[in-house]
Amino acid sequence: MGKGPLSFRRLSSIRHRKKGSAVKDDAAQTSTPSSSSPPPPPPINAGGPVVGVTGKAKKKTGGARLWMRFDRTGAMEIVECDKSTIIKRASVPARDLRILGPVFSHSSNILAREKAIVVNLEVIKAIVTAEEVLLLDPLRPEVLPLVERLKQQFPQRNGTENALQASANLQSTLDPEAAEGLQSELPFEFQVLEIALEVVCSFVDSSVAALETEAWPVLDELTKNVSTENLEYVRSLKSNLTRLLARVQKVRDELEHLLDDNEDMADLYLTRKWIQNQQNEAILAGTAANSIVAPPHSTSNLHRLTSNRSASMVTSNTEEDDVEDLEMLLEAYFMQLEGMRNKILTVREYIDDTEDYVNIQLDNQRNELIQLQLTLTIASFAIAAETLLASLFGMNIPCPLYDIHGIFSYFVWSVTALCIVLFMVTLGYARWKKLLGS
Repeated sequence: MGKGPLSFRRLSSIRHRKKGSAVKDDAAQTSTPSSSSPPPPPPINAGGPVVGVTGKAKKKTGGARLWMRFDRTGAMEIVECDKSTIIKRASVPARDLRILGPVFSHSSNILAREKAIVVNLEVIKAIVTAEEVLLLDPLRPEVLPLVERLKQQFPQRNGTENALQASANLQSTLDPEAAEGLQSELPFEFQVLEIALEVVCSFVDSSVAALETEAWPVLDELTKNVSTENLEYVRSLKSNLTRLLARVQKVRDELEHLLDDNEDMADLYLTRKWIQNQQNEAILAGTAANSIVAPPHSTSNLHRLTSNRSASMVTSNTEEDDVEDLEMLLEAYFMQLEGMRNKILTVREYIDDTEDYVNIQLDNQRNELIQLQLTLTIASFAIAAETLLASLFGMNIPCPLYDIHGIFSYFVWSVTALCIVLFMVTLGYARWKKLLGS
């Protein structure tokens, strides 16, 4: 699909021609065939005021929020709707709208409902059906890239093009070979989901790139100069990295949860479920018409025919429960998110290594200070011994040494030499015990 780097086409194979042929033959005999894609839905606010993309929204009333409706034909409108209108139109429970609210703004969810897909990925909050997508807060700067991608992917068609498309869909229902060409493209809901994942991955990837660009110079500067300013930069960088990693992890975990459960992925095929419902209704209508015009003795034959058609429909549904296309789509973006996560983990490992290096530097400086303190303590001990001897001879006590002429200089030099020897002996003992470095 599209022009993005991660676009997919459904691969054609022989099984596309074989599956569902019995059901289509029965439906063609019993009722008028319908198109293989849902018709475009009517506008939400037909005849009412519409908010332009570049215009300012009016003041909201009664809990109404700004929504954009975009269908498969490229028709778009921006209106303010309350919860009841969205619930009635998309057939979703009220709790799903709470998921799209501000309380769960930092969560990531892709929920499959009977007729819709609830998408809550980062800034993208939307409800996708088989016919249209309802986008919440479309005027936000972060959401505008999604709007532009939708316009590029689904250019607006006029009435003649819509009639030709409906005719092609009708012909594809009658001809299995023509239906194969239509099925080669992803359904509308998957195209919208792929665009949303592409926008989210681009947004997250730009954040990761900005984080990497900011991280390397700050960490290199910290290794050269351990200052309070650099440490504050690294602390802020680590906080941003933790938040970004949590955002990437949430989206990645949601995709991983879908990839691990084939039933959840099968529930996301809204167009397939719509076609199956149309076929079921056609078979039931044909059976009811035959039961009205059939004679009484053919009732058992009608019941047997209905049972055979039901068994054929179950077999067809079982064959169509493959999720290969969606699995390929989700795996591609899962690997892209995994790569972003690895980049963030690489930056975090570099931060941890830088912190270890800085701690080693600080420990080395702390050890040098301790060694200097120990050396000064030993010197203070030696000086204290000399001071003790000087204090003893400074007292007014009788001593015969006082009467010897010139004894003072000899005494001072002798005590000083004794203190130096004491200092060297104590220092050598500390080195012998490896309390001091060599």
